[in-house]
Amino acid sequence: MRVGVIGATGYVGGRLVPELVAAGHRVRCLARTPSRLDRVRWRDQVEVMAADVFDEPSLEAGFQDLDAVYYLVHSMGHARDFEQADRLGAENTRAAAERANVDRLIYLGGLGPGDPEGLSDHLASRHEVGRILGSGSVPLTELRAAVIIGSGSASFEMLRHLVEVLPAMVCPRWVTKTRCQPIAIADVLRELMAALESPGREHRIVEIGGPDVLTYREMMHRYADVAGLRRRLIIPVPFLTPRLSSHWVNLVTPLPIGLARPLVDSLCNDVVVGAADQSPEDGSRQGPLPFEQAVRNALGRVKDLDVSTSWMDSASSGASAMPMPQDPSWAGGTVLEDVRTKWSAASPREVFATVSGVGGRRGWYFANGLWAARGWVDKLLGGVGMRRGRRHPDELRVGDALDFFRVEVYEPPGLLRLRAEMKLPGEAWLEWHVLPAQDGRGGTVLQQRARFHPRGIAGRLYWWALLIPHAVIWSRLIHRLARRAAEGADRIGSPD
Repeated sequence: MRVGVIGATGYVGGRLVPELVAAGHRVRCLARTPSRLDRVRWRDQVEVMAADVFDEPSLEAGFQDLDAVYYLVHSMGHARDFEQADRLGAENTRAAAERANVDRLIYLGGLGPGDPEGLSDHLASRHEVGRILGSGSVPLTELRAAVIIGSGSASFEMLRHLVEVLPAMVCPRWVTKTRCQPIAIADVLRELMAALESPGREHRIVEIGGPDVLTYREMMHRYADVAGLRRRLIIPVPFLTPRLSSHWVNLVTPLPIGLARPLVDSLCNDVVVGAADQSPEDGSRQGPLPFEQAVRNALGRVKDLDVSTSWMDSASSGASAMPMPQDPSWAGGTVLEDVRTKWSAASPREVFATVSGVGGRRGWYFANGLWAARGWVDKLLGGVGMRRGRRHPDELRVGDALDFFRVEVYEPPGLLRLRAEMKLPGEAWLEWHVLPAQDGRGGTVLQQRARFHPRGIAGRLYWWALLIPHAVIWSRLIHRLARRAAEGADRIGSPD
C-alpha cells in the first residue's frame, strides 16, 4: 500500500516506518523538518516530504495518491496550549485527507474512561483528537494505549529515572491506587500494522494493552527487580498534588516540565482496557509481552548512536524498544562520559596499532600500579581481576578478554571498543576512534571516550567520587598513546 506517516521523527513513528518498509509498503514520511530524518538508517527506502499539521495545503499535497495515513503527532511539551494545537492539527488532517481521497486514517491515542468528565487535560485532548479525525468521511481506526514500555517513551523514561535515581520517594497517594495497563512498544507496532490490514469503518476504536494491570507503585517495584536494583521505599502521602509532583519529576528526571506536567496529571486516571472494543485475538500472533519482558527489552542496551558500529546493526526481537537516533536527548537512559581528543604525528594505522596494544604484559602506558590495584580490588569483590591478560600482545579480535575488559568492537584502523567486566554499579566502556587529521598538518586525531551507564544512586555516586582520579588517568592515557605512536616504539617492550 501507499502509506503516509505524520510523526516519523517521533518515538512511535520512527519505529513504525521500518516495519512498514519491511512489509513491502511504499512509505511517505511527512515532516515539518525533513532534515531530522537524514540520519535514520531507512532514509533511502522512503519518500520524505515537507508538511506541517498546522498548514493544511502542505498536508493536502503530501496526501496525494496515498491509501492510508498514520497520525502519530501531539503538541504536548511543544506548545503552551497543547490542546488547542492538537485540535487544529487534527482538523487540518481530517480536511486534507478528505480532499486528497485518502482511504483511511490510523491514529494512536490514549486509554481512559469514555466519559471526558474527570479525565486529565492530556487524555481528554487525546480523545478529542480521535473524535475530530473520525468525524469526517475518511474511516478512522483509533488505537488507544496507556504507558508504552520502550526506551525513549516519555512515560517509560519518567519511570526509569525515578526508580534508578531515588532509593526512597514520597509520592501522591494515587500512585498506590490508580491502575494502569502498560504495553510494550513491540506490541503497539504490531497493532498499528494490523490496523492497516483491517477493513475500515467510519470510526473504529480499539483499546490495546499488555497482560498486566498494575498500580504505578507496582510498576516501580517491578522495574527495580528487572534492573537489578533494591526495591524502592515508596511512601504515599495525601497532600502532593499532580502540579507539585510534576516539578519533582522535572527535577529528578531529564524530561522537560512541559512534558512532565501533563504526563503526571494523567497518572490520576485509571487507564485499563475495557471489556469491549479490545484488539481481537489472532491465533497466528503471539500474545502481548508481560511487563517484565518489555522492561528487559528496553534495558537491553543503552544508547550508542554516534559510532560507525552500534547495537542497531544487529537487530533483535527487542530492537524497537531500544534507543534510536531520532529519539530526544533524554531517551535511552543516563550515560555519563569523559571524552578527550589528541593529535599525533603518526599515521592512523600506527596510532591504531598502539591503541590495540594496551593491556596484558605491556600494561596501560600510565599508572600501571593503579590499574593493578583496581584489578586486586575487583578480585576481592568476586570479579575477574587483571589476571586474564590478553590472548596475543598485538592482535585482537571481537570477544577477546583484555585484562578486566572484553573486546566488543574491533574495526582497524578506525574503532576499538572495550566493555568493562569488573564489578561495577553499572556498565562501562572504553573506546578509541582513530581518524586522519583534516586540518592540513597531516597525522591522526585520536578520540578517547570513557562511558558509564550507572545503576541506581550507587552508580552515580561511584562516577562522581572517582571523577578527579579518572580525569587524571584518562588525560595521561590518551597523551601517552598519541606520543607512543609517534615515537614508533617497540610493540613488545615496556611502555616506559
